[in-house]
Amino acid sequence: MSFFGFGQSVEVEILLNDAESRKRAEHKTEDGKKEKYFLFYDGETVSGKVSLALKNPNKRLEHQGIKIEFIGQIELYYDRGNHHEFVSLVKDLARPGEITQSQAFDFEFTHVEKPYESYTGQNVKLRYTNIFLYFLFPRYHLKDVIVGKIYFLLVRIKIKHMEIDIIKRETTGTGPNVYHENDTIAKYEIMDGAPVRGESIPIRLFLAGYELTPTMRDINKKFSVRYYLNLVLIDEEERRYFKQQEVVLWRKGDIVRKSMSHQAAIASQRFEGTTSLGDVRTPSQLSDNNCRQ
Repeated sequence: MSFFGFGQSVEVEILLNDAESRKRAEHKTEDGKKEKYFLFYDGETVSGKVSLALKNPNKRLEHQGIKIEFIGQIELYYDRGNHHEFVSLVKDLARPGEITQSQAFDFEFTHVEKPYESYTGQNVKLRYTNIFLYFLFPRYHLKDVIVGKIYFLLVRIKIKHMEIDIIKRETTGTGPNVYHENDTIAKYEIMDGAPVRGESIPIRLFLAGYELTPTMRDINKKFSVRYYLNLVLIDEEERRYFKQQEVVLWRKGDIVRKSMSHQAAIASQRFEGTTSLGDVRTPSQLSDNNCRQ
């Protein structure tokens, strides 16, 4: 599944450097099946290559940066809306720009700490997620409209319906005393029924109707405020699947500040009309004198 549109523009392939030779291990999934995953040990380096290919050579894809992320997280089934991350590593692959042709990027997460073994139980799941690749697109002001599409490139679960939320996450504290507070600003059901492969769902969110603030990052090393679009898929057994995309909000000024040259011109007018004795007359006094003459 591709979130907010770039899936139909770019084909993404992520290959590990030692994929052919690396050992795999069977691991149980939530539905009780067993699948094979690459086996990594604590302290091992995770490296590889990301290949991007434009599906339409005559088009280009503008972006505000491309990043790749490696995450270790714990998910409690009774609290699926919150994933507790204990490993979060990010690498910048490209600065803001545009993709006009196929490109490849090398990445390396050196000596990655993996303190816990993967686990899937009755009430909890601990995993080192697949490496995520994400594009950062242009920012939105507080009265803006978010427009996009969700593409279903491959459907493996029996989806009953889908919703999208706007989440505000306030973070306070530092180090081991970090506290996160999530607030659901808006929630929409955008699909009822199972999608088919290749189907797309249009998204249009008007931000003006909500009480939002600009995104704040590490303010005085005390707190942060971030916003996310949270896509939620609910299957026929009421299991929930999540995918988040951060959106950066900024405040658009309503008043255009006057230029310094314009302000200087106004200031200079206040001192016109001085007499030979050095007295200063106001513009109103000058106009009165001219009338008397």
